[in-house]
Amino acid sequence: MAEFWSGFLLPLIIIVLQILAIVVPLLVGVAYATYAERKVLGAIQMRQGPNIVGPWGLLQPFADGLKLFAKEQVLPAGANRVLYYIAPMLTFLLALVAWAVIPFDYGMVLSNLNVGILYLFAISSLGVYGIIVAGWASNSRYAFLGGLRSAAQMVSYEVSMGFVIITVLLCVGSLNLTDIVRAQEKIWFVVPLFPMFVIFFISALAETNRSPFDLPEGESELVAGFMVEYSSAPFALFFLGEYANMILMSAMTSILFLGGWLPPLDIAPLNWIPGPIWLALKIAFFMFVYIWVRGTMPRYRYDQLMRLGWKVFLPFSLAWLVLTAGVLVAFGWLPK
Repeated sequence: MAEFWSGFLLPLIIIVLQILAIVVPLLVGVAYATYAERKVLGAIQMRQGPNIVGPWGLLQPFADGLKLFAKEQVLPAGANRVLYYIAPMLTFLLALVAWAVIPFDYGMVLSNLNVGILYLFAISSLGVYGIIVAGWASNSRYAFLGGLRSAAQMVSYEVSMGFVIITVLLCVGSLNLTDIVRAQEKIWFVVPLFPMFVIFFISALAETNRSPFDLPEGESELVAGFMVEYSSAPFALFFLGEYANMILMSAMTSILFLGGWLPPLDIAPLNWIPGPIWLALKIAFFMFVYIWVRGTMPRYRYDQLMRLGWKVFLPFSLAWLVLTAGVLVAFGWLPK
């Protein structure tokens, strides 16, 4: 019994507690990201935003969640029942499992994979399946067209994101996310790789279907995109998955370009603040920029979206990758 407890049960309990320590704050963050978005957009548009449910409207996310999960679920006639319910669960779960390799501080990571960046890129790429399956399983032409548009958009910008990630890896010489952060102890990569930082952040907007690239929700012609036939809890899972992906992309941008848990300068009192706090502040900053862009930028046309991805970002990111490799080789700066 003692061997069973120490060899199997105790490690399992520790892993479950570690997972909960990541998932619970993430879900709370997702809930209050919706609240923050409505508040910031309200300020941009000179109105109040949520201010009734709870003090300063702080309980509004829980009221919205209760309303969504209490609503009646409607299954469209002719829909594939299994795939219809798998799609939102897949989208939401993929946004959660990606956090397994995110380092919150040195040594503070659930799974310190040597190929952590490849794991993240693979998980973010799998999100396309949830959207395609949702559009097809709904048995609706509008939903299917929205799913195709969203999938084409995500695949288009993942190519540029891949070149950006390769550029960062050339400067680090490792696929481990902790190594990527520690390589920025002298200078954050946002300084020497600023154009790639801009491309990565804009591609993250397109990857998460956020404005000005929220083409799957082109109301004038698609009603509401791939999730138009969803209601109640399945719709809530798509909603939560979108915001969880926004937080994940903000964390990836912080780790790749803004030094992750590192302070801006290694001086007191900045280095007194714990690393996870610095990472959370950087994620909050990028979340604010996501919302800021939504409140100020008009939506792109679909041809403009594709032209930007394939004719601007793709050749530019490839050229900058070649330039970076050439500079590193010429000056002997390639990491050993």
